[in-house]
Amino acid sequence: MLSKNVTLDFDLLIIGGGPIGLACAIEAKKAGLSYLILEKGTLVNSLYNYPVNMTFFSTSERLEIGGLPFPSINPKPTRAEALEYYRRAALQYQLNIKLFEPVETVSKQAETFVVTSTRASYTSRYIVVATGFYDVPNYIDVPGEKLEKVYHYYKDPHFFTMQKVAVIGASNSSVDVALETFRKGAEVTMIIRGDTIGKSVKYWVRPDIENRIKEGSITAYFNSEITEIREREIDIITPEGPLTIENDFVLAMTGYLPNFDFLNNIGIECTVDENRIPIYSNSMETNIKNLYLAGVVCGGMNTHTLFIENSRIHAVKIIEDIMSKVKK
Repeated sequence: MLSKNVTLDFDLLIIGGGPIGLACAIEAKKAGLSYLILEKGTLVNSLYNYPVNMTFFSTSERLEIGGLPFPSINPKPTRAEALEYYRRAALQYQLNIKLFEPVETVSKQAETFVVTSTRASYTSRYIVVATGFYDVPNYIDVPGEKLEKVYHYYKDPHFFTMQKVAVIGASNSSVDVALETFRKGAEVTMIIRGDTIGKSVKYWVRPDIENRIKEGSITAYFNSEITEIREREIDIITPEGPLTIENDFVLAMTGYLPNFDFLNNIGIECTVDENRIPIYSNSMETNIKNLYLAGVVCGGMNTHTLFIENSRIHAVKIIEDIMSKVKK
């Protein structure tokens, strides 16, 4: 392990080893820049933490990075296929990446950034923050939310076999969780703020959840909210009035947020409205000179607007801008 007294220098330091962080590193390597990726968890950590049975909305070619083909036997690739693809991409390009090394601080001294991780210190002329939005759950802020029976992350449906499960939300993740746990023998209740299943739910999944609700296999309370969670029951407010039902587990699939504290500590400015969108130029440069954002972190609270398929271009934009500066 390196000492924090040892400082290593790079042209570019990339914070976040997800698909877009890898894409930035690939473009940097092609351009001849020295670079390093620092990732707090495993490779493509957010994808690793997705549900084990997850299927992407995008087709495989729209998830490709670095010009590497992404073959898939499915019309829509699975989590397992994506993990294998991005692992092979990292190996193919022999990317310089340090895993399980969280960044603690980022500061700037004249034209140089100083990045301190849990293991070492680094200097770099340029920084890319590609930290995604899977760090912080969007808490529902009701009494009992911190009980062990409440989950904001979901992996596998078998754990909830023969249990009374409440699923909060009507997005893709909520619908997937409701259907998967139902098919493993859970008694599923959905609690939905709106009056319908989310408009963005995958088109091949929507008929399934709507039919399960219609036939009564899954109970759904629309225009409703959970108001309190207790060990063996939950309280709901519905259009017909308050309701208490038996419950073993609450799966709060209410989304996730970027780590705004981390962005604020660096000094990245965001809009002052409820969207809290980081401010950046067309080249992805923030209010801090030579510090860039890439990937879904750029969406602020609007995490549904950016995906791998429409943020891969960020890597190209960033490296083109850096090279234009290097050549001056």
